Amino acid sequence: MRNVNLLLTVDRIEEGMAVLLVRPSEERYILWPVADLPSDCREGDLLSVTVEVARSETEVARERVENLLHRLLSKNQAGQPAHDSQDQGQDQDQDQDELPRD
Repeated sequence: MRNVNLLLTVDRIEEGMAVLLVRPSEERYILWPVADLPSDCREGDLLSVTVEVARSETEVARERVENLLHRLLSKNQAGQPAHDSQDQGQDQDQDQDELPRD
């Protein structure tokens, strides 16, 4: 497993987003919410970032999605709707929005 280490230049901050240039070429950029940067971060600062796959969190998320998919498929095969009561309310709201208006 290989981590990716990035060195980023804070190029500018616009409307709550920082434009981070990926060094050394600074030809690629990343938009990043200022709220998720250190509070003392300013334009011109260099940031060091390590990117790695979160293996255990990924596995938990995959299991959750597989369980949801299994539940949905089981409901469909049993002749029940594939969505829960929360989804039904949203569908009804959408149907009402589509009714012709006088």
